[in-house]
Formats: sequence, C-alpha cells, structure tokens
Amino acid sequence: MGGNHYGVMKRIILSCMIGLPLVLLLSVLSISYYFFTHSIESATTASIVRIVEDHRDMIDTFLRERKADLAFILRSYTFKALSNPRELDAVFERLQEKSNTFVDLGVFNEAGLHVAYHGPYKLVGRVYREATWFKEVMKNGYYISDVFLGYRRLPHFVIAVGRQEGGKTWVIRATIDTYMFNHIVEGVHIGKTGEAYLLNAKGVFQTQRRSGGNLMAGDPEALELPESQSSTRTFMQKDSRGEKFLYATTWLREKNWLLVVRQEKSDAFKALYTATYLVLMVSVLGGAVIILAAFFLTGRIVSRIKRADTEKKDLGEQLIRASRLAELGEMAAGFAHEINNPLQIIRSEQALIEAILSDLKEAGGLKESKDLAELEDSLGQIRLQIDRCAKITQSILKFGRQSEPLLEDIDLRDYIPQVTAMISKKASVHGIKLVHDISEDSPLVNADPGQLQQVLMNLLNNAFDAIVSRHGSEGGELTVGVAPRDSEKVEIWVKDNGSGISPENLKKIFSPFFTTKPIGKGTGLGLSVCYGIIDSMGGTIEVASEKGVGATFTITLPAAG
Repeated sequence: MGGNHYGVMKRIILSCMIGLPLVLLLSVLSISYYFFTHSIESATTASIVRIVEDHRDMIDTFLRERKADLAFILRSYTFKALSNPRELDAVFERLQEKSNTFVDLGVFNEAGLHVAYHGPYKLVGRVYREATWFKEVMKNGYYISDVFLGYRRLPHFVIAVGRQEGGKTWVIRATIDTYMFNHIVEGVHIGKTGEAYLLNAKGVFQTQRRSGGNLMAGDPEALELPESQSSTRTFMQKDSRGEKFLYATTWLREKNWLLVVRQEKSDAFKALYTATYLVLMVSVLGGAVIILAAFFLTGRIVSRIKRADTEKKDLGEQLIRASRLAELGEMAAGFAHEINNPLQIIRSEQALIEAILSDLKEAGGLKESKDLAELEDSLGQIRLQIDRCAKITQSILKFGRQSEPLLEDIDLRDYIPQVTAMISKKASVHGIKLVHDISEDSPLVNADPGQLQQVLMNLLNNAFDAIVSRHGSEGGELTVGVAPRDSEKVEIWVKDNGSGISPENLKKIFSPFFTTKPIGKGTGLGLSVCYGIIDSMGGTIEVASEKGVGATFTITLPAAG
C-alpha cells in the first residue's frame, strides 16, 4: 500500500476518534448543564419566593400586632379616661413596654379634634377632620397610612383605630418609629446584594432601599405593579444603572403595600456561573485529552497496520520461498534416489573387478608389481567413495522423508556422534570446536531417528550461523550433550557461544516464519518444524539465551522402556 493510502486511513481514524467522543462529551455536558441550570434557576427562584413570602408574613404580623395593641386600649379605656393627659401618659408607658416601636399616642373626638397627645410634638388642638387617615378610620374602623409628612414635616406613618361610645365615634392614633420599621423591612440578607423594601400602590418608597432610594421618592425602576393581591411574582429586570436583578414581589395583607425583594443576577446565580465555568473548563480539558489521545492512538493503530501489512508481505514472500525449498527438497530426494541406483551399479562393478583381480592373482596370471598395488589402492578408494556417497544419499532421503514418526529405541551415546559427524568437516572449516558431553549412563530414548536427525541438524546449522556471526573463523565452540533428567526422561542440549537471542525474539522463536536472518537465508520454518516434530514424539524443546553470550536449546524426550 502507498503512503497516501495510510494518510487517508489516518485522517479517517483520527476524524472518528475525535468527532465521536467530542460529540458524546458535548452532548453529555450540554444535557447535564441544561438540567443543572434548570435546577439552579428553579431552586434560586423558589428560595427568593420563600424569602419574600416569609418576610411578608413577618411584616403583616408586625402591623397586625400594633393594630391589636391599639384596639386593646380602646376596649380597656373610655374616651374620657384617655382624654386625661396623665392617664394617656401611663397608657403609653405600658404600650412602650410591649413594643418600643410606638413614637407617640393621640386621642381624637368625632370632629377630628386632637384632644389629648403623648409625644415629642405639640399637636393638641389641631383638627384632622379633612385628613385622609381620619376619613378612612371613620369609614372602616381602622387605618394604616402611607408614609407622609403631616404637620410635623417629617416622613412617618400612623396606625389609627376608632370606637363608638355613646353614639359617637372617637379615635386613637399612634405613630410607628420609621427607623425601626425600616430595620424590620430591610432585615433580609441574601448573598452580597440582596435587599428588601416597600412600595405603595403608586410606586413610592415606603421604606428606604440600601442600594439607593429615599422615603417618599418614586421608584427609579418604575416596576410594573401586579394586579393580583395574593400571588407572588418573580422576574428579571435591569435597574437604572443597567445592572440586572432577580425580583420577587408580593402585596402585604394588612396594607396595600408591595414588598419587593431583589438580588443582582450575578450574585443570585453565582453557583450557575461557577458551574458554567466548570463545564467550559471540562469541555476544553476533555476535548484536549480526546484530541491528544486520538493522535496518539491513531499513530499507533496506523503504525501497527503498516507493520501488519509489512509482515503480511514478508509472510507471502516466505511462503513462496518455503514452497520453493519444499520443491527443492523433493527434487533433492529424487536426485538422491536416482544417484543411489548408479551407485549400486558402480558398487557391483567395483566388486566384480576386485573378484576378477583376486582370481587372476590366485591363477598366477598377475604378478605382484607396483602398478598392481596402485590399481588395488584405486579400487579401495573407489569402494570408500561409493560408501561415502551412499551415506550422503541415505541421509538426504532420510532428512526429506515426510511421514508419521516411526518410533524406535535409540542409543544416544552412538547416535549423537553419527549426527555430528555429518557437520564435523563444516565445523573444522569455520574454526569451531565441536565438543561432546554425553553421559555414559544415559538411557535409550523412544524416537524417530530420521526426524530427530532433522531437528539436531537444524539446531546445529543455526548454531553455526550464530557462532560465525560473532566470532568469524576462530574462537567458536559448540557443545552437544546428553544426560538423564530423571528415570523417565532424557535431555539433549545444543549449546553455542554465538551472538545469542534478544529477549523480545525469544518469545517468538518457535513461531512459523519468524526469522532474524537476512532475506534469502532463512524461511522462519526450521524451529517451528522442530517444535512440531519433538512434540509429536511426546517431548519438549526449550531455549535459554543471553544476547552476546550464546544460546542453549534443550530437547527432552521420554526414555525407552
């Protein structure tokens, strides 16, 4: 595959690994943020509604109790008694003991004449017949006024209660301490900016506002006054400075005053803004983690795909080489078989020539001579080389035979030297010292001689390559040993002082087509085949190695008997 293909693959994987998690993350965060926002807004609104309603009940209770205090005085005393200044002073003192919010106390006849007064002002003799508060109390029996200036020219409000006595209505009136009443109304603390105040039906301040708003001044925000006298209303609105506030308003029950509780939006929804910041931070950090992880994992995935494709390509090439080698093996076995036939003829002819010479010598037809001796030496050499060729062809045929193992008892004390004799010349050429470490008490093993030879030859040839790679043509040493492991098993080991095997390659050493040799010098099938052969004979093969020191392959086979 071309590099462009891997680039396209990388972009597709990267897009999927970034896009899908990001969509999922943002969806989860968006849904969570929506429900959390809704929850915070609902909780904050519910909280301010509860506060304004509780505060309304408290103010209503205060006004109702003050009205009740005055009504009690009316029921307890006559007009004549309260018209006496001393008696009025005594009543006021007892009234002060119950609530110190009363500033003064006055008594009025049916004509609105101020007949008696206890307080800091000189109001006796003044006529209030045309005053709004007097008309309302004569009409309804009691009245709580808005804040007004009156004769004293100071902002105040009064509570007046009337009573009929002897066919005539008389009235007592008390002024409420404006400072103390302001303190009661303002006694709401919500966050840093929460505040409460009262407006009358015309939108005029009946109490001061902490953030700015004097008594009897118009509300600069010009709030839309609700029509319903029972419901509590919440809304958002900017003040005269442009700051956005959360409002909660409700009408008092004892007086046509609107209680307003408000808090800056940034203060009221502080938790929401904190959550928004956290959501943004989590989104940014989560997105960064997803992107970094996507780049990292995409790189690893593409590199693994590249490696898999390379291994697949190499595997295909190795399969082709293995097929060719298999064909060569079959051809070699065929060549060996074909060569073996003329060898048998040559052996027969050689034996015939020796028989003829022997007969001629016995008959006296040939005399001993130097030429005859040379001829006999040549025939001996021919016999020796025929035996040598026969052994080679037999070894080739035995090595290339593909069949189920034919198990028989093998004496390794004789068998191992026979196998190593096949590579002794090669060891001498490469300057490798070949050592036998064969225990004399080694028992016989039950194995297939041909397949065991194939395994040992493979291990010996691999050892040669490793030794030559490290030492060149001198300094190499190869040991083939045999020893009993226990009463039921025998160990054969092949130990070299070659280049060794790295730890990462040790894990794959018996895998099919795994090789560390250059292309063309190894198929990666040898050790895999060896593993299968030893396993089929009921044995095991293991390897121990240290890079730069050498390797030891150990074969364990079942003992015979």
